[in-house]
Amino acid sequence: MTGFPGHLPIHGDRVQLVTDITSVTITGSITSQGVTREGRGYVELTLPDADPQQRRELERAKWVQYKLFRNSTMLYASPHLTLSEIRRAKDGALVLSGSP
Repeated sequence: MTGFPGHLPIHGDRVQLVTDITSVTITGSITSQGVTREGRGYVELTLPDADPQQRRELERAKWVQYKLFRNSTMLYASPHLTLSEIRRAKDGALVLSGSP
């Protein structure tokens, strides 16, 4: 499945990220969800924040593409997304927000 993920969250246990400066695989509780702000669609990817070096690299990235998996089954493959925001959730998770 590619394109806009929809407003219902998709929960996975592994994500493969490719950005303009790095590529990483992250495991743990991961959520992908489509959101709309001011009439524009964004994809939010919520990741566990375990590795400070990975976080710093993601904060410097300009764009991202990712594949979300659960039990080795791919649930979602994102289009090329321009990163617009990286923030921490209340629980300390890292939230990447981007749009096509």
